Amino acid sequence: MTVSNHLLDRIERTPDVRELLRSSFAFDTSRRNGDGLRLASGAPLEPIAGEFAGGTYFLCPEEDGRRPVVYASSEGEGGLLADDLADALEIILGLDWMGCLGFSGGDAAVMQVSAQHLERHLARDNPEIAEERARVAEALSLRVVPVADLVVRLHAAASRTVPEYVVTTEDGEEYGPLFGVYTEPRSGGWD
Repeated sequence: MTVSNHLLDRIERTPDVRELLRSSFAFDTSRRNGDGLRLASGAPLEPIAGEFAGGTYFLCPEEDGRRPVVYASSEGEGGLLADDLADALEIILGLDWMGCLGFSGGDAAVMQVSAQHLERHLARDNPEIAEERARVAEALSLRVVPVADLVVRLHAAASRTVPEYVVTTEDGEEYGPLFGVYTEPRSGGWD
């Protein structure tokens, strides 16, 4: 059993962790969409979880004992999230990674600023987020990693999407990059 399969099995056998991942971290193992998506190389993708807006997390074929994780949104963006599921889950737990990439312009320094703003918003909207992170991390034997370190890891992974981790449809249509073009929310900036 791979590390990824072991983690997925642990999630499924631990209902409270599975529910926290779904409700607080938008990682829902009961949503496994994405039929027909694959890597540009033609390699298959295995859907493992989805999120509320219709995006899907996938495991890639094994490489050097690890199974990289890619994400594909319902809006046509996709790419590498992490080199394995443990790393991906640490990012998912510790960072509003979609917002961080969305408000990045592809720039790591802008991602750091965005991450700090997003973290403040998240703590305001869910004052128990730190406790929830710790509970899920402990149950899955993961680390709670500082936000700044997660941003570095996320930027490095997303930057390596091309050419190996480009997501495509059955017809060969390529998904766009995960990096957004805006550097802050358009409706008046960060509040």
